[in-house]
Amino acid sequence: MPRRHRSHSTEFKRQVVAEYHAGETLHALSRRHDLSRNLVRVWVEKAETGAFDDEEVAAELLSGYEARIAALERLVGRQALEIDFLKGAVRSRTSPKSAHTSVTSGPAASPSGGDAN
Repeated sequence: MPRRHRSHSTEFKRQVVAEYHAGETLHALSRRHDLSRNLVRVWVEKAETGAFDDEEVAAELLSGYEARIAALERLVGRQALEIDFLKGAVRSRTSPKSAHTSVTSGPAASPSGGDAN
């Protein structure tokens, strides 16, 4: 029966590599942890080249990016709500249709009732 793809944590990989360095054989490790000997061999090589450290740095960087994306998504959501609110406020604002206004002088002055002498 073929094995299905599994994902192992860096901590688990380091533990298996430490057991190998402590004198365990590839065969014993692969049987106890239900892993292929070749996979254990790959993990040992990665540990010796420092690739596990690179994986941890990449994982930390990725989680930082995910947190930043979540913060930006929240900001965009708040701004969308503000825009909708302001659009509604502009639509609901009533201005008299018959009043004459000018951009520079404002509403037309109302005529006075008498002479201004």
